[in-house]
Amino acid sequence: MILGMSLQTFTLLHVLLSLVGIASGFVVLAGFLRNQRLDRWTAVFITTTALTSVTGFLFPFKGVTPGIKLGVISLLVLAVTIVTRYPLHLRWRKTFVITACAALYFNVFVFVVQSFEKIAPLRALAPTQKEPPFAIAQLTVLGLFIILTVLAARNFRAEPVAAKSASAAA
Repeated sequence: MILGMSLQTFTLLHVLLSLVGIASGFVVLAGFLRNQRLDRWTAVFITTTALTSVTGFLFPFKGVTPGIKLGVISLLVLAVTIVTRYPLHLRWRKTFVITACAALYFNVFVFVVQSFEKIAPLRALAPTQKEPPFAIAQLTVLGLFIILTVLAARNFRAEPVAAKSASAAA
């Protein structure tokens, strides 16, 4: 039992949080590319991505795994994302965009890992995740995220919240 739920129910909750984080993260990324601030989607993305990492630490402990290390890194990246978005009101826009994209990448990275573990045809292609199809999939995702992050950082020029408030009052 984890938080009063069976392991199966808790795992389903963790997976659903992850999928909502990924979907909302892609909506936020699309907003960056179109220079649109999507505040509610951003809040959903940050919240579900943080909850995905936090719930990952609640599974039965079997030693420090790559997943635990990635969860720690993800939470640190999300902390920077949250600070640059909310207390700094987007004054460090590029840092916000880069860390938000990195947090989304970490979720997608784990999605690919889990897909190769749980989906039989993918598992058959890379049963140990050391085979070329797995490496190709992960390198493709990484390359795509590098390109999208660079474009998002260039395109997202929305003025900081404080500046918008000041200009609206003038």
